[in-house]
Amino acid sequence: MSAAPVEAAPGAVRSETPVSRPAIGELAPRARLFPALAAVYRAQLSRARVARIPLLFVATFQSIGIMILMRGVVDGGGEARSVVAGSAVLVVAFVALNLLAQYFGQLRAGGGLDHYATLPVPPAAVVLGAAAAYASFTLPGTFVTAAVGCTLFQLPLVHLWVLFAVVPLAGAALAGLGAACGLLAPRPELATLLGQLGMSAALLLGVLPPERMPEIVVWARDLLPSTYGVEAFVRTFDAHPDWMAVLGDLAVCAGVGVASLALATWAYRRAAVR
Repeated sequence: MSAAPVEAAPGAVRSETPVSRPAIGELAPRARLFPALAAVYRAQLSRARVARIPLLFVATFQSIGIMILMRGVVDGGGEARSVVAGSAVLVVAFVALNLLAQYFGQLRAGGGLDHYATLPVPPAAVVLGAAAAYASFTLPGTFVTAAVGCTLFQLPLVHLWVLFAVVPLAGAALAGLGAACGLLAPRPELATLLGQLGMSAALLLGVLPPERMPEIVVWARDLLPSTYGVEAFVRTFDAHPDWMAVLGDLAVCAGVGVASLALATWAYRRAAVR
């Protein structure tokens, strides 16, 4: 038989033993930027590897096809250099600007931003990680396009290593713009349209030789950040390249890249709270 409960005498003071309660609503500490960036980069890279590699082949073949078409119009000299450099950077624009705008537009429309908002990941890590993953696919296609173009127009191959600087810097500038377009567009269809328009601008202003453009179009060309990557690559075809001018063009790409990625981070915060 169980013992009956013992009641306290009237007037007695009941002693209460403090009971430890588990904390409710405590969140995990916020991850630091660089470890979170590495985690997002690996996740995006593995996710996009299967889906984006066929599109990378399309971007590469598209740029090579443009050079073959321009071969019948441009014989050589400075115009051939602009065509080859612009076609190589166009691969970066196709992936970093066009595809990234579509990705973030679909991510916003499908509620994918809500998933990232629940994670203790800084917004900058999400934007930078996705941009870096998409830009990683552009390097092989850019080198293949540049090598084919140099062979087609009989240009030297000795300074193709400068693409190791042109691709990430121009890619950062274009990826930030692509992510911002996708995050700020109210509908994914509009994000796709903005990405296509941006890639068309990179095609017309980057590939076509500036000597054949009207003056007003040349001014518009100066506003597109990828053209500075094109100019940096063009300068390396000289017999004695002006490396200070090359560094100046790359510095412009880097500055615009920082600004565009900051804009994309702000757009991510703005879209995530809605």
